[in-house]
Amino acid sequence: MAENKRIAVLVTDGVEDVELTSPRSALQKAGYYPILIEDKSGKIVKGKHDNPFTIDESIADVNPDQFIGLLLPGGYSPDSLREDPRYVKFVEAFMDQNKPVFAICHGPQLIITADKAKGRHMTAFKTIQVDLKYAGADVEDKTVVVDDQLVTSRNPNDLQNFNDAMLKVLDAVPVS
Repeated sequence: MAENKRIAVLVTDGVEDVELTSPRSALQKAGYYPILIEDKSGKIVKGKHDNPFTIDESIADVNPDQFIGLLLPGGYSPDSLREDPRYVKFVEAFMDQNKPVFAICHGPQLIITADKAKGRHMTAFKTIQVDLKYAGADVEDKTVVVDDQLVTSRNPNDLQNFNDAMLKVLDAVPVS
């Protein structure tokens, strides 16, 4: 597997299934390797609609330098993950290094907790838009908002635009 085509995907139980499956499929079709990350590799997590997803790697065994991008699907997953400082620091590192970050629906909750929303142009699920404003983001209620390497969308209805923007940002990343 090409290290330079790996995309970290932070996910746990309660992820919004299609916000994981649709971007993951788009990434795979474009030649990227989405790697599901949680506490333990091999663990099965369940989506909101009971779909099982197998974790590829443990958060304890990875670092942001191993990936060219980060995907943060929504559902209940981001709220659960942000309780653990390891995931927050992981997100913070991507944002600090201006690496591509793709967050949909409730995914920006991890960016808020990492204190990296201030001054960014973003969108999210309707209720999270308020949190983004409080965190200092410039919020737009659009299907997709691209701010440099950061791509955000509101909900599953936005997935086609989200996936297209995600791949466009990745296409501009130099591959070593």
